[in-house]
Amino acid sequence: MSYVFMFPGQGSQKVGMGKDFYDSYEVVKNRIDEANEVLQRDLRAIIFEGPEDAIKATQNTQPALYTVESAICDLLREKGATPSLSLGHSLGEYSALYAAGVFSFVDGLRLVAKRGELMAKAGEVTKGTMAAVIGLSREQISEVLAIVTEGVVVPANENSPEQTVISGDVPAVQAACEKLKEAGAKRAILLPVSGAFHSPLMEQAANEFKTFLSEITFNKAQCPVITNVAAQPEEDGETLKELLVKQLLSPVRWVDAMTQVDASGHDTAVEVGPGSVLKGLAKKCQLAMNVVSCGTVDNLYFLAE
Repeated sequence: MSYVFMFPGQGSQKVGMGKDFYDSYEVVKNRIDEANEVLQRDLRAIIFEGPEDAIKATQNTQPALYTVESAICDLLREKGATPSLSLGHSLGEYSALYAAGVFSFVDGLRLVAKRGELMAKAGEVTKGTMAAVIGLSREQISEVLAIVTEGVVVPANENSPEQTVISGDVPAVQAACEKLKEAGAKRAILLPVSGAFHSPLMEQAANEFKTFLSEITFNKAQCPVITNVAAQPEEDGETLKELLVKQLLSPVRWVDAMTQVDASGHDTAVEVGPGSVLKGLAKKCQLAMNVVSCGTVDNLYFLAE
């Protein structure tokens, strides 16, 4: 059967994710073991044993999530479930591209490992942060950000009609949080992140990543991929490659992506990966279709429906 495949991004990781799949299915075991060999480090131990600080470090989080999500995707394919539409939230877009056959597992792993390394370095060089804003529309948030003068602060993740994450210089984000509360935000809270992701402060990382990307072959997608930057279905390999560079600097337009998913005519979307963050966001975006979480072996029940 064909489904919409949705892949969560950074923040969904947790110690032990995918362990039940690893213990139960050879295809998952082989994929996670392969990641260890390719990266020449014990990513498997970080995923299954932690500690928490290790799996939260962006240079580990990114290859860890990509590997687990790709492995579960492989299992679903083995069981006859394939994507006819694919998308992922930020880092999850790499898993979505793998699911659509745009690049090999190994090439995708190399990409996310490099992305994580460059983003971690950018966070050390230019101190930035992010904050979650709840209770204001993205239009209201943009109006407030326009009057912040302390530095760079921009919308980073448009997660639902009432939840947006902002990103930028630490003083600018802090000032924006105060102004957003004054404007009526229910909450505006700093997030425990190591950098100003999806903002102009990632420019150096984006430039270096573009050079690295040029070495990787991108195929035409086997199913449309709704991208974070354009929030439109795309299949052309070179266009998808260009959008991954822009993704580092641009907001994740998840609300607009959900509108595209809703209009696609599908009955069921599968959240491929740990947790149920995207299922929750789909509900907040009033997505009409059924969304099934698939982060544990027990979740495979949906395949019998």
